[in-house]
Amino acid sequence: MRTVSLSKLEEARRALDAPLFADLAGDASVSFEFFPPKTAKMEESLWAAIQTLVPLSPRFVSVTYGAGGSTRERTHATVARIASETGVAAAAHLTCVDASKVEIEEIARAYWDAGVRHIVALRGDPPVAGTKFAPHPEGYRNAADLVAGLKAIAPFEISVAAYPETHPEAVSAASDLDNLKAKFDAGATRAITQFFFSPEAYFRFCDRAAAAGIDGEIVPGILPVSNVAQTRKFAAMCGAEIPAWMDRLFEGLDDHPAARQLVAATTAAEMCRRLYAGGVRQFHFYTLNRAELSFAICHLLGLRADASKLEQAA
Repeated sequence: MRTVSLSKLEEARRALDAPLFADLAGDASVSFEFFPPKTAKMEESLWAAIQTLVPLSPRFVSVTYGAGGSTRERTHATVARIASETGVAAAAHLTCVDASKVEIEEIARAYWDAGVRHIVALRGDPPVAGTKFAPHPEGYRNAADLVAGLKAIAPFEISVAAYPETHPEAVSAASDLDNLKAKFDAGATRAITQFFFSPEAYFRFCDRAAAAGIDGEIVPGILPVSNVAQTRKFAAMCGAEIPAWMDRLFEGLDDHPAARQLVAATTAAEMCRRLYAGGVRQFHFYTLNRAELSFAICHLLGLRADASKLEQAA
């Protein structure tokens, strides 16, 4: 049974007795993930999303990196622009896939020179879906090795991935936790979880991590779902379970995008509220380069946009 403090129990009672989102303290901190745009139109949409979310004062925003470095230049350009134009700390994803240690050092130093001090270090997915990861003969074997290598290059802040429902390639849940501990031992600052749809999955994972000797920050990754079919594909890649009730909830909404958005925001916000009641104060949102759902959930959690930062991001 999960052990909770008296203050958390009081918060849980308040969540049950009062309107769910009434007068929250606004003491949560958030971060947002984007992916690099492929076209001028996507660039415009991305920047509109960034401008909407920057006034919420995120701890950082991160930009993903394609398999095999397929988006390397676009990732770098997006991160550099965020760092230079918004005043928000920007984190760049970096993977081990198809890259030698020399290449990764060049990329990391280029980020450092551009003012980027935060790397999201990942093993990465193979360039060809369905194939097994194979380390570059002159590269890093895994994310823990990559973290150690980056720390030797410069004093980066480093985030890594965690899997509440176990990585699909892991031999066992215990070995998956061993891998996470190795990443922290190598110098990781925090872990960001893959998305999940049950607060219990996150809390149980944190309990198991603590029992395994992991005392680093584990931030829940939140994916507001508006497209169940797309989410199902993502879930298959990272081992997340989509509950049957969620499939049923979105039935009949294919031709009603506004209603689908409302349902998506409601379900994700409710889960965040339950995480908040359990003591969570850090949230990481997978935005899919859209701002509306993440902004609405943050607002419900008590965060308010700072107009001066909107002017800075414009």
